Amino acid sequence: MKILFVSAEIMAGDLAYRLKEEGNDVKLYIEHPGDYDCFENMIEKTLDWRKEIDWVTKDGLIIFDDIGYGKEQDDLRRSGYNVFGGCEDGDRLELDREHAQKVFAGCGMSTTETLNFDNLEDAIKHIKKNKTAYAVKQNDHNSSLCFIGNMSDGSDCIELLESYKTIGKNFSVTLQKKLNGIEVGVARYFNGIDWVGPIEMNVEHKRFMNDDVGPLTGEMGTVMWYQDEENRIFQSTLKKLKPYLQEIGYKGDVDIDCMVDQDEIYPIEATMRLGSPAIYSQIEIHNSRWTDFLLSIAKGVPFELDYKKGFSLVITIGIPPFPYRFESISGYLKGVPIYLKEFSKDDMSHLHFEEVRLDKNRYVVAGEEGHIVYVTSIDSNIDSAREKVYNLVSKITIPKMMYRTDIGIRFMKDYNQLKKWNWI
Repeated sequence: MKILFVSAEIMAGDLAYRLKEEGNDVKLYIEHPGDYDCFENMIEKTLDWRKEIDWVTKDGLIIFDDIGYGKEQDDLRRSGYNVFGGCEDGDRLELDREHAQKVFAGCGMSTTETLNFDNLEDAIKHIKKNKTAYAVKQNDHNSSLCFIGNMSDGSDCIELLESYKTIGKNFSVTLQKKLNGIEVGVARYFNGIDWVGPIEMNVEHKRFMNDDVGPLTGEMGTVMWYQDEENRIFQSTLKKLKPYLQEIGYKGDVDIDCMVDQDEIYPIEATMRLGSPAIYSQIEIHNSRWTDFLLSIAKGVPFELDYKKGFSLVITIGIPPFPYRFESISGYLKGVPIYLKEFSKDDMSHLHFEEVRLDKNRYVVAGEEGHIVYVTSIDSNIDSAREKVYNLVSKITIPKMMYRTDIGIRFMKDYNQLKKWNWI
């Protein structure tokens, strides 16, 4: 089958590579100029995805791995194309956190104070007036500028926002009243009409260093497992969003990040796309062909997903400038080889490329943000899953590579607490 894969920042590029491995004719478009060389000599590339619409035809499949193309996706669907991914209203649900909380409340979920500000000064004035702890979030993928305050009067958030003025540009931010509890994500695929597959539960590890120390990143690693829909977290949040997803015609994976305590659950934000590195855990878990799965969602028809049971781990391996975006050093490690010591064919199935290209039959660093590869495993026992994944990580050498060594260690404590509270 012909598949056109459209990616803003190579968010799920390894999925495009695996769709090619399944025997499809795949063309990959990458919007961000700094990522143009990713997957070079691995997948056929195109510099203009719109010119490939006639090539893919209405018998093929168009996949979008990121937000930002919603209106065009809606137009393509109305024209009869098979499109997997977001939609215009889905994009807004992720980008506009204040709007998302209003949608959540309208669907019957508990919500927390969430306000958008077009400039830093207005956000600072709001914190000074209300004097409480906030989570500061920038409304794009640059998660390194996000911050969760600790001071009860919000003073650390104020000083941080003041420092952001030195970046040289004013940008919008969202302030969300800080919540305490256990953070957990609940996700599921939707085909425009109904859910597809089981519930995807996930616990993200966003801090840069072990023991959840350091700045926030996109994600350093994740623990994911699948459950049936009797799950109370799903019943209290994502299930209630179904009529809205039907109304907007959403066809893709939707994830709601939540904060849970003994008595209440609050949806924090929505991810209306393929999440990274969540997609790599899903690749580890799924037995069904991704071609069949994604096409069924695009067509809006039922699909019986075959999947493994257990806990899946994914580890992020980065290099500088990760976890930040510094233009002065972006891409200076391009072309550096990725050494895979004694990797078997099975080992390779657990390795997921992102900012990588093939050069003279060896994998080398590409891109310029430092998200290089992800490593996954799955097992019924979390300790065994950790042993598997870190054994593979130990066989990888990339100059200046960095990763956390504690992904999953604290997980069972939170997992057991959620069970005690009767959430899972």
